Amino acid sequence: MSDQNWQPTLAQLRAFVAVAECRHFGTAATRLGVSQPTLSQALAALESGLGVQLIERSTRRVLVTAAGTALLPKAKQIIDAADGFVSAAAGVGHALSGPLRIGLIPTVAPYVLPTLLPALAEELPAVVPQVVEDQTARLLEALRGGALDVAVLALPSGGSGMVEIPLYDEDFVLVVPRNHPLAGRDDLVPAGLDELPLLLLDEGHCLRDQTLDLCRSVDAHPTAGDTRATSLTTVVQCVSGGLGVTLVPESAVAVETARGDLATARFAGPAPGRTIGLVFRGSSGRTEAYERFAEIVRSVAPTPRP
Repeated sequence: MSDQNWQPTLAQLRAFVAVAECRHFGTAATRLGVSQPTLSQALAALESGLGVQLIERSTRRVLVTAAGTALLPKAKQIIDAADGFVSAAAGVGHALSGPLRIGLIPTVAPYVLPTLLPALAEELPAVVPQVVEDQTARLLEALRGGALDVAVLALPSGGSGMVEIPLYDEDFVLVVPRNHPLAGRDDLVPAGLDELPLLLLDEGHCLRDQTLDLCRSVDAHPTAGDTRATSLTTVVQCVSGGLGVTLVPESAVAVETARGDLATARFAGPAPGRTIGLVFRGSSGRTEAYERFAEIVRSVAPTPRP
């Protein structure tokens, strides 16, 4: 009578299946990559724990007992399930499938998603993207709390415990009314922002902080005024209406200047700009999978202007 609390090990079950199928201890040991004594000990321990003889041994042959024949299919099922579990775990760690919760900042999402989502559908058809657009601080909070898997935002993110993979660099471009004295220029310098009526996104947007940091770095003091907006589209339309000028990332220029009486002015090289990257928890254990996602984002990312 076996102990009902006793549980066989996978090694013991593998030993039983190998001997039952090979009908030879030496061949079974070679198949499993173990010594013959180790194989014999594992099989004996299994029979002792079960209180059932599974294999009949003699000097001439190896036979599977009636009990062994009845239990052999179940032993194979357990081994197959264990192997499947390991394979699934490898897939979870190294391949992307199922829901992928992607956060993007508002000055990236409208300009990357139109090409990114079709690319994901083609390259990773098993992935179901779930998109969240929000400001950097809230995206990082969602990452830390596990509500997001990855986020696409400006680097450095400042998030502790996060892995950052740079995706692409892009210049800042000055958007002005079409009749503005700077329209069409390609030799701007950051100091030239001094005293311009510079329109900004509302507080919490990283583009606002990057613009102000740029101004501070060259001791420029733009006359920002009280006009603020939560979207780049609104800011640019305020420029079209003659309320001021604004800085936008290169990836947004074509979309945001397609409407309205607008023009651009560019900086002489090296132009100020930003780095967009992929951010995820270092503890996620999915670095390889997210590196694959980063490759896809990079493949559809805006190309730098020559």
